[in-house]
Amino acid sequence: MGAGNRDRIDTASPHDVRFLLNSCGLGDQGLERVVPSRVSARSFTGDHLDAYTLKITPINPAGLAVRSAGPELRWYRGDQLPPVLADAVTWAASCLSKQRLLWLPREKELRSPDFFVYPVSIYLHGLSPTAAQLIFSRPASGMFFYFSGKA
Repeated sequence: MGAGNRDRIDTASPHDVRFLLNSCGLGDQGLERVVPSRVSARSFTGDHLDAYTLKITPINPAGLAVRSAGPELRWYRGDQLPPVLADAVTWAASCLSKQRLLWLPREKELRSPDFFVYPVSIYLHGLSPTAAQLIFSRPASGMFFYFSGKA
């Protein structure tokens, strides 16, 4: 769409991603480093796919349960997702697979009891996701994964 509108690969700093941990109630205190990252160019309609992988200080999975901003804004265990969130995870995993972002977990992993999902936003066309911002956590290892996409 213009000069400077191009993909940015592995350029994200801890300052760039602190919004991610703040939005799900964790704060950026335990952030150790940004591992791989991708911020895509924006199309005229806003289509994009952004992804970050963060290493933070490992936390107890039970600690995620208390970090909620209400009944809808909370962490869900990967194997216990409500239907709309399950559809969004499937859609996000499909987008990541098409872009060959192999450094991110696959859908089977994301739906396991080892992972938790925090839905920042999900947009639907009818009942099908067309955009989402999701945060995934594997708390035992201190790994966090962010997906933001619109198609």
